[in-house]
This record gives sequence, structure tokens and C-alpha cells, in this order.
Amino acid sequence: MTTTVPEQAALASTPSVERLRVKIFADGANLEGMLALYRDSRIAGFTTNPTLMRQVGVTDYRAFAHEVLAAIPDRSISFEVFSDELDEMERQAREIASWGEHVYVKIPVSNTRGESTGPLIKSLSQAGVKVNVTALMTLDQVRDVAGNLAGGAPSYISVFAGRVADTGRDPVPMMAACVDALRPFPECELIWASPRELLNVFQADAIGCHIITVTHDVLKKLSLVGKDLDGYSLETVKMFRADAVAAGFSL
Repeated sequence: MTTTVPEQAALASTPSVERLRVKIFADGANLEGMLALYRDSRIAGFTTNPTLMRQVGVTDYRAFAHEVLAAIPDRSISFEVFSDELDEMERQAREIASWGEHVYVKIPVSNTRGESTGPLIKSLSQAGVKVNVTALMTLDQVRDVAGNLAGGAPSYISVFAGRVADTGRDPVPMMAACVDALRPFPECELIWASPRELLNVFQADAIGCHIITVTHDVLKKLSLVGKDLDGYSLETVKMFRADAVAAGFSL
């Protein structure tokens, strides 16, 4: 029996972590988990944010950051400003940038009043501060931010593709357009942020996205990449059977 073209494509599409070109950054604020991932050569960098820090009980921002940097001194790490006022954002950004050569300063695309941080990120980037502009969700935002970062220090632009997907929109075409929009800006790297599943890593890789940030829970699934699906099917059947027996079900 011959197979159709779609069937042939499906059979040939076994993924491989070793073939990935996209850089994987771990997204989280649990120090123990970060240190475990630091020992994994596949993890090229780290990102945090105030929400993740609050979830794990961080109360002293500066002390936490210095502890992380002492343990992880040689990979990119992004720490975020948390002021809502642009002048205080700048002060925080300059202090955070002073913590280390590999530190990137996360700055939201606007404050809570919707005021653009464009002039601020331009000023910081031109002064040599490595920024990670975060919470973007549209191609127009990417183009505007890239224009402000042009000719400045190395920078990241984080597009929350996962949140775009949460609205029922397919983020892949938009992210591919963002990759194209950044080609004239070699100082800017695009981050696929807030992924929802491991498949997003391979989608980001396929469109040429530079970086994807992945939570620790999703990173645990790396061991499943390329797993034999017939064997995985049988494991699933055995799981259902074992749980039914353990629960003592009867009809």
C-alpha cells in the first residue's frame, strides 16, 4: 500500500532537539530550578519577571537578583523594572544593568497608562544598556520598538505569542512577519514569549525566531521530543488501566 504525500510528511517529521537553531531561555524565578537548568547545555539564557518572583515568594528583589547572578554568571539573564513612572524606570534600569555584563533589563512596551516607553528604551540602548522590551503583541509594536533600538546596544524584543494564541489567533504568521521586520536590525533578537506547549519551540525554530522563553514545566517535556508514538500510545493505555485498578473501579 502506498502512502499519500501528507502521510509521508507525517512519517518524516520526527523532531529533534539537536537540530534546533532557536535559542532556548528558561523562564522562571525558582532559584533551585534555575540552577538545575543552568547545568543543561541546551539552556542558553534565563528570564524573570515580577509576577514569577512573587509566585515563588521573593520579597527582596535586589538580593534575589544578586544571588542568581552569583550562581549563573555567564549566561544572559533578564530582570525587569517595576516602576510605572518613566524617570524611575530609567533609574532602576541603570542599576539593574550595572549588575553584570550578561544582564538585560526588561522594560514593558508602555506603562500602565499606555504611555510608550519608546524614548526611554532608545536613550538606554544608545547609552549601552542591553534592554529586553517586553509585553509586545503586535507587528506594529515590533516595528516601532526596533526603530527605537536601531544602532544601539544588543537587545531583545519579547512578543507574547502565547497570549496572542489565547485570543484565538494563530501567532505563527505574525511571528514570521516579526522575524522579517527585524532583518534590518541585527542588534535586535526576537523572543517568542509565553509559549503554551513544547510544539511552540519547533514552530519558533521553523520561522527563524532567535529565542524562545520556556517555563520550567514545559521544559520538562524535552525528554519526550522524538519519542516513539506507538510506544507512547501503549504507555498511555497502561496508565489508564493501572489507575482504574488502583481506584478499585467496578461495574
